[in-house]
Amino acid sequence: MEKEKYSDELNVAVRVVHMACGLCQKVQKGLLGNALDDDEVKSKDDDSLVTIAVTLTVVVYAGASNVGLVSTIQLVCGHTIYCDWSVQATVSWILSNTFGSENVSIVAEEDVQTLSKPESAGLLGKVVSTVNECLAQASRYGLKGPDKTLGPSEILEAISRCNSNGGPLGRHWVLDPVDGTLGFVRGGQYAVALALIDNAEVVVGVLGCPNYHMKRDRHNKQQQNHISSEVSVPSPDMLEEGCVMYSKKGTGEAWVQPTVYGDSIYEWPNFAKQVRVSPIVDPALATFCEPVERANSNHSFAAGLASSVGLRNKPLRVYSMVKYAAIAQGDAEIFMKFARAGYKEKIWDHAAGVLIVQEAGGVVTDAGGRSLDFSKGIYLESLDRGIVACSGTKLHEKLIGAVYASWESSSL
Repeated sequence: MEKEKYSDELNVAVRVVHMACGLCQKVQKGLLGNALDDDEVKSKDDDSLVTIAVTLTVVVYAGASNVGLVSTIQLVCGHTIYCDWSVQATVSWILSNTFGSENVSIVAEEDVQTLSKPESAGLLGKVVSTVNECLAQASRYGLKGPDKTLGPSEILEAISRCNSNGGPLGRHWVLDPVDGTLGFVRGGQYAVALALIDNAEVVVGVLGCPNYHMKRDRHNKQQQNHISSEVSVPSPDMLEEGCVMYSKKGTGEAWVQPTVYGDSIYEWPNFAKQVRVSPIVDPALATFCEPVERANSNHSFAAGLASSVGLRNKPLRVYSMVKYAAIAQGDAEIFMKFARAGYKEKIWDHAAGVLIVQEAGGVVTDAGGRSLDFSKGIYLESLDRGIVACSGTKLHEKLIGAVYASWESSSL
């Protein structure tokens, strides 16, 4: 039956993202509370973690010269990719074990080149231990774990299995194991994002947001806005306030559940609540989100655009796809991102969030008003200037119109 299509995939995806959130929660608590070992310091091939370490080092020196603190920050950056690998291995193993590795194509961010080097043996050992600890809890989430402890070669195989480039045909799982590196490092917002694309259409979307909790009172937006762009270390209680948001294409519904922590047993679909976008249509009352990082987002153009349509609220700068979750849940009305020249958007940074917002009643397009194209591989090719997500068509139309009106004077 058409109604049941993708139900099994959604069920498994939600459960494994809950598992991944628990893994991330444990790693983040560890990195916020303990010093890290030297062998945990690794950088991605694109030097993104090195860039983060340098950026944070400058921030530290701007306030005080503290060599010990700088060193700790650099170590924490290495801890983040350790979490990336662990989540990717866990999700890959569960999907392959459930649906059959021959039937599973996964597009994901991390590869095993660095982790496979002899000098990374200590780090690989930590990843292996973390993954096995997580998979040992699979039954709590209604999933089947391995019959025996997985070894390093099996963990590396699970990570390397995520080598698909996607494309216009077939089914492809799209995973961002830890979206929002700086948010994760600084104790703020980050997300685990998993989506299923079938013949270029996103059909399942799941967002795990360990530090962003469910909206309790829909009638008091000011008090119940749970997104924070402030740099702070969450308390133990706050760390147990996360949520997992999910949807399936064509249902017109998006749902949210609290994350599973402690000794709790996951029960589907208990404790799920339907989410819906905000009804606000007046730009003066709307809240808009944008990325924190200036490297891949033109804040000045977004600010000019916001002013031209009458947005009065200060922009909420948030790490990760939590911005999409905020719109779906009604905590914000707009997300705008206008990348700087040369930056290419990746499908794992948007797929899950786009579907959830759309099924919750929102609109997501590029800045020219066209639907995002997930058929071209790992990048959103032919993207028209930027991405605009809104809680409804009226706000969206105003923003798209403003983009066209201001484009000639723009430097983008």
